Amino acid sequence: MYKIAIAGASTLLGRELKEALSDSPLAAASFVLLDEEQAQGQLDRVGDEITFVQAIGADAFERADFTFFAGTEDLTRKHWREALRAGSTVLDLSGALDQETGVLVRAPWLGSEAATADLFTPAVVPAHPAALALALVLERLQLAAEVRFAAATVLEPASEFGRAAMDELHQQTVSLLSFQGLPRAIYDAQIAYNLLSGLGESARISLGAAEARIRRHYAALGGGRWPALALQVVHAPVFHGHTFSIAVELERAVEISALEEALGGEHMDLVLEDTDSPSNLAATGQNDVLVRLRPELGGSRNTNETSRLWLWAASDNLRLHAQNAVACALDLRRLRPAGTVQ
Repeated sequence: MYKIAIAGASTLLGRELKEALSDSPLAAASFVLLDEEQAQGQLDRVGDEITFVQAIGADAFERADFTFFAGTEDLTRKHWREALRAGSTVLDLSGALDQETGVLVRAPWLGSEAATADLFTPAVVPAHPAALALALVLERLQLAAEVRFAAATVLEPASEFGRAAMDELHQQTVSLLSFQGLPRAIYDAQIAYNLLSGLGESARISLGAAEARIRRHYAALGGGRWPALALQVVHAPVFHGHTFSIAVELERAVEISALEEALGGEHMDLVLEDTDSPSNLAATGQNDVLVRLRPELGGSRNTNETSRLWLWAASDNLRLHAQNAVACALDLRRLRPAGTVQ
């Protein structure tokens, strides 16, 4: 039996991770739930096991086979080496470690990757959910034809920045409807009923940092197999779910039916009806990336094929991130075949 520690267990992502682990082959593991001191003592559940959230003490990671960091970047940076010294395999969902030497960005759902974790890998970062969704789309299209150019606008939800960001979006919405002043502690800008490509000077979060992370993770997952991605991140006034507007140009014209076939399959759900457009609401609770294809015919005589296309996609950002993290842990089990500290 494995022992699994979850640091940041009471966060939005931590809660999603617990559900994903409960539905995985790791559900029979022994779990230790850890978080900041303010969350200490909360009663929680993983699968059929009921336990308490504990503060991160000196022996918090003792004999833990896997440690998932699902809290803030500061929490990860403060404690990840402690988990390593305890012999635990570290999986960093916060993204704080993606530029550390030897740390790998991973997404086992993709075909071949640039690097594979081994006993000398200090930690693994499950890829940012937006980078994973984009990588899945580009990898599938490559099955039909080489991609010459790709550009994407990612609409980022409040839940990507944690519960405090969601609370401020909610409070701003209520304040606007009651003609009161807006709370701005997190965004330093009006985010309710508004689309923004940048936040206020005193904002505690950064769209630029989120965009840079998506770029790094996309590049790491591709390993040079896909073209560079033209990317912009826009904050949407929604609580949950990524949505994507993606423009793609292929090296040659391909039959639309072949493109639809390429976009189908595991982890992706191709939406064919206009009335069932992918959306952040439709994606909530779904394990797959929802995708709708619209060919850019551009005056071509053959309306059955195209080399240019638009894609509108949506995914449950927290669920996709948690599912990928569990897939990374299952992939890393080969390094711990007996479930014991090495």
